[in-house]
Amino acid sequence: MIKKTIIFLFTLFLLSVGRANIPAQAQQVLPDTTIFLPLVSKGIPLPPADAASQRITVPEGFQIRIFADNLGGKPRFMTIGPDGHLYISLMSAGQVVRLPDRNQDGLADGVEIIASGISLPHGIEFYDGYLYIASGDRVQRMQGPNPNGNFSALQLVTDNIPPPIGHSSRTIHFGPDGKMYVSAGSTCNICVETDPRPATIMRFNPDGSIPADNPFANDPDARKRPLYAWGLRNSVDFLWSPNGDLWANHNGSDGLGDDLPPEEIVIPVQMNKSHGWPYCFTPGVGVVNANEIRDTRLALPSGFTCDDAIPAIFTAPAHSAPLGMEIAKPGNFPVEYNKDLYVAYHGSWNTNVIANYRDCKVERVILEGGLPIGSETFATGWREPNKKCGDVSTYGRPADVIFGNSGEMFISDDAGGRVYRVVYSK
Repeated sequence: MIKKTIIFLFTLFLLSVGRANIPAQAQQVLPDTTIFLPLVSKGIPLPPADAASQRITVPEGFQIRIFADNLGGKPRFMTIGPDGHLYISLMSAGQVVRLPDRNQDGLADGVEIIASGISLPHGIEFYDGYLYIASGDRVQRMQGPNPNGNFSALQLVTDNIPPPIGHSSRTIHFGPDGKMYVSAGSTCNICVETDPRPATIMRFNPDGSIPADNPFANDPDARKRPLYAWGLRNSVDFLWSPNGDLWANHNGSDGLGDDLPPEEIVIPVQMNKSHGWPYCFTPGVGVVNANEIRDTRLALPSGFTCDDAIPAIFTAPAHSAPLGMEIAKPGNFPVEYNKDLYVAYHGSWNTNVIANYRDCKVERVILEGGLPIGSETFATGWREPNKKCGDVSTYGRPADVIFGNSGEMFISDDAGGRVYRVVYSK
């Protein structure tokens, strides 16, 4: 009996790592019931094929699965907690939730509400023992998680954030300088803002106070004090490059047709500088080495020219709608993939020529020497052929891309209500 038990357990081990040629003696003691075990790739589990794997195309050797499904409330931005679990904002539900995978089978165990009653939560990030949440008109934080996984009550960090008029997402990241950066989009398509804070990246100390070296730290108008950089119509995400530079993306304005202005995917953000909007934009698609050019719909302010604006260094076709982005972490992806930038493109809803419909996808921006040199589609298949990404037939629209502690990719989908997980399994 002991011998048979040992043989049976050894057989299960061989199945779990995908080995062939099981010894005949072991085959004789297997039960008749078929056993389905998760595939394992470099120690990372891969659940069985599902609707996403049948629909979404990824490069050879990669596998995509649904990590969490039926997430109501518009799942948007994600972060990995100090506990190793995935956290995500449910923007229209007013919640931040945890999606743990405690049994490490590659599937979320459930949805655990961490915070609720928040107006338009979007960007979330852990820093120095707190979970920070950027919402419609404020930043709040909670201490935690403690050893039991619990958090303290929400506390206000700052409400020196513009109200959620027009573009309502607010994204938060902490820089290598230990400062808190928050992006806020414009209130309009193209206009001169009366509030100085929309269409900017703002900078605070972690407690919400104003850093002494901010450009307008002592300005009489308290709204100007957090400003770090402006002319960024809707920088839904930003990060620090391999060379330590602040990079932001930027959703361009509408009204100039299907091809203008290009979406600005990598903008090297400079403190105390304009980045163009609403007066100028970066021309060309792809790698760019040119000054910004005029958007003639608005007159230039006195003393300002487009040569004064900081241009993008990498762009994409108009109406691609870049949202979340992150540089890959080593651990799972092949070395040639794990140093590149991945961007969630929400895709177009407002172009009118089928050939110009922009795909909802994840784009890989290839970096060399820490700078973009080109791009290619990494994951696609969310929209129906010849349909816009905003069409009711759309399976989903990527909103954010992050990487887990093991180097796996997570993609949030605010239209399909899902989070996907991508691993390399070859």
